[in-house]
Amino acid sequence: MTIKNPLVIVSFDAMGAEDIAEHIDLMPNVATLIARGTHVKKVEGIYPTLTYPSHTTIMTGVYPAKHGIVNNTKIQPELGDSPDWFWYARDIKTPTLFDLAHNKGLKTAAFLWPVSAKAPITWNIAEIFPNRIWTNQYFVSFHASSPYFLFDMNRKFGKFRKGIAQPQLDQFITKAAADTIKHKRPDMTAIHLVDMDSHRHKYGVRSKQAYEALKRLDGNLGDIIQATKDAGAFEQTNFVVLGDHFQIDVANMIHLNKLFAINDWLTVTDKGLIANDWRVLAKTTDGSTYIYIKDLSLVDEVRAVVQQVPGIEMIYTSADIIKWHIDPEATFIVEAQNGFFFTDEVDRPVVVEPTDEKELGQSDRYKAVHGFRPDKVGYQTTLVMAGPDIAHGTIEEASLVDEAPTMAQLLDVEFENVLDGIPLTKAFK
Repeated sequence: MTIKNPLVIVSFDAMGAEDIAEHIDLMPNVATLIARGTHVKKVEGIYPTLTYPSHTTIMTGVYPAKHGIVNNTKIQPELGDSPDWFWYARDIKTPTLFDLAHNKGLKTAAFLWPVSAKAPITWNIAEIFPNRIWTNQYFVSFHASSPYFLFDMNRKFGKFRKGIAQPQLDQFITKAAADTIKHKRPDMTAIHLVDMDSHRHKYGVRSKQAYEALKRLDGNLGDIIQATKDAGAFEQTNFVVLGDHFQIDVANMIHLNKLFAINDWLTVTDKGLIANDWRVLAKTTDGSTYIYIKDLSLVDEVRAVVQQVPGIEMIYTSADIIKWHIDPEATFIVEAQNGFFFTDEVDRPVVVEPTDEKELGQSDRYKAVHGFRPDKVGYQTTLVMAGPDIAHGTIEEASLVDEAPTMAQLLDVEFENVLDGIPLTKAFK
């Protein structure tokens, strides 16, 4: 089955509302879509504002408590700073747009879309990396993706890639997506571009490098738009360009697991890792952190100790966790003040320390992060839609959960489960 108007979704990871409001001059292709479509100026994300929970919400229309992707990575303290990510679609507990399209017989393509490994996608290059010493990138990618398709794309465009380095990885993905649009004509294509997110982490939110990446992202979008023209499908294609979260500059790290070790609530192995007999554990979401407590007699004591840590903005308890629709297994979620972020590290000299500029770009060493509460001032993302089914206009505000039901209508598919979001009907003709 083929639909009349195909859908192309392009995610600019870490694009904020501020980027379009103040730097549209760097994005002529986005500006062209806005001129003929709908711009949702501010989109409030989900908590925590991380890439994997956010992209899963974008595809499901529900909050993390329902879809199950409550963090980027899993609780595996025994693996130190390299836990498994939520790579596989099997971890998602509710239907996705990929599922609905597959069930309707539509052809789909996905390029590094988070939590899409082994998903029912016709042509899939999954986002995944090797996390065990006995495997490698080729093996895990071929296992998680559409193997023959990935082989073909690597044969054609692999020379443009340098591992996961940016902007080369986005260049490879853009070329593969454009080729697929031209020659395979998917009914839905989802593309995840990470160039700006990587450069904001390393250099800061408003750094020269971040804005150079923003300009490159727009150029990649131009190549994707051109592919629809080459395919003779531009006038029939609905485009959705979205961000998943913004970022906030940081300069200090908070290591709550170091604090918990000092209080004998967890033990450290001779390898500097956290033993599995922990009673209290912090699990970072960067600008915030979950706290899991096995021994509930410690709840009040843990809260009192954490409240004294410099850089803590707020400790949210069970009622707040329900309100924010986040991991129901967590006892607390703790929000950092702007300028601070959390790590899972335990083998550190102090609980709070400044980030060493020389370490930027290494694991858990950032100049900017996300993961904060989504309603912080100036922290919203944004959304642009254009195409034959999209009206011309603006919408001032929406929520990330509204994007899946909106795109479902564009695909003429329907979620059977109860969603947390509603379609943005004002955007439709």
